[in-house]
Amino acid sequence: MTREAYHKALKNLQDEVLEMAGMVANAIKKSVESLQKRDMNASRVIITNDSLINKKRFAIEEKCISLIATQQPMAVDLRVLTSILSIITDLERMGDHAEGIAKISLLIGDEPLVKPLIDIPRMSDIGLSMLDKCLKAFVNRDVEAARLICNEDDTVDALHDQVYRELLILMIQNPKIIHQATYLTWVSHNLERIADRVTNIAERIVFMVTGKMEEMNVSKY
Repeated sequence: MTREAYHKALKNLQDEVLEMAGMVANAIKKSVESLQKRDMNASRVIITNDSLINKKRFAIEEKCISLIATQQPMAVDLRVLTSILSIITDLERMGDHAEGIAKISLLIGDEPLVKPLIDIPRMSDIGLSMLDKCLKAFVNRDVEAARLICNEDDTVDALHDQVYRELLILMIQNPKIIHQATYLTWVSHNLERIADRVTNIAERIVFMVTGKMEEMNVSKY
């Protein structure tokens, strides 16, 4: 492979990561929307489409391993390839969390929600905003932007705690809703984990650029 072809392959890999991230972001957004709207069909589509995210992850992984094995990249390029392997793993798990929310929606079925969803959509919006900023930092190799993204995780953690407290109070007041309220705490947990995984990606971007591993997801909340 010529150097020109090699660098083109690296650029194509980056584009595929962005494509996969777009698939994951759409799954997250749609999973919360389907829960809000009680749209069972939309939930089923999300569950079915999770296999496409998985296939995308494996395809990118295979290309990364092939480049590492055949081109023996050094320094920066090797960090890019190993970082991509880590990033797509977190993206795939984020897709699983979205699938989990869709499955919870099906478990709730056609029951009316025990309370209007306010903080759960906020958690989703913040997580998706964090992911969007993370992708821009990935493309621009922007270390400072990646570090700042990690600070937003505390907001999601705080919302998760708030959702948990509110649902716990509702369960104490009305034990009949314990079943559904428990499901909604699982939804909140999935969204909290999505934000954590965006933080993982931000940490990997810092490593990709600087060569230094930094843990930045220690909660200040």
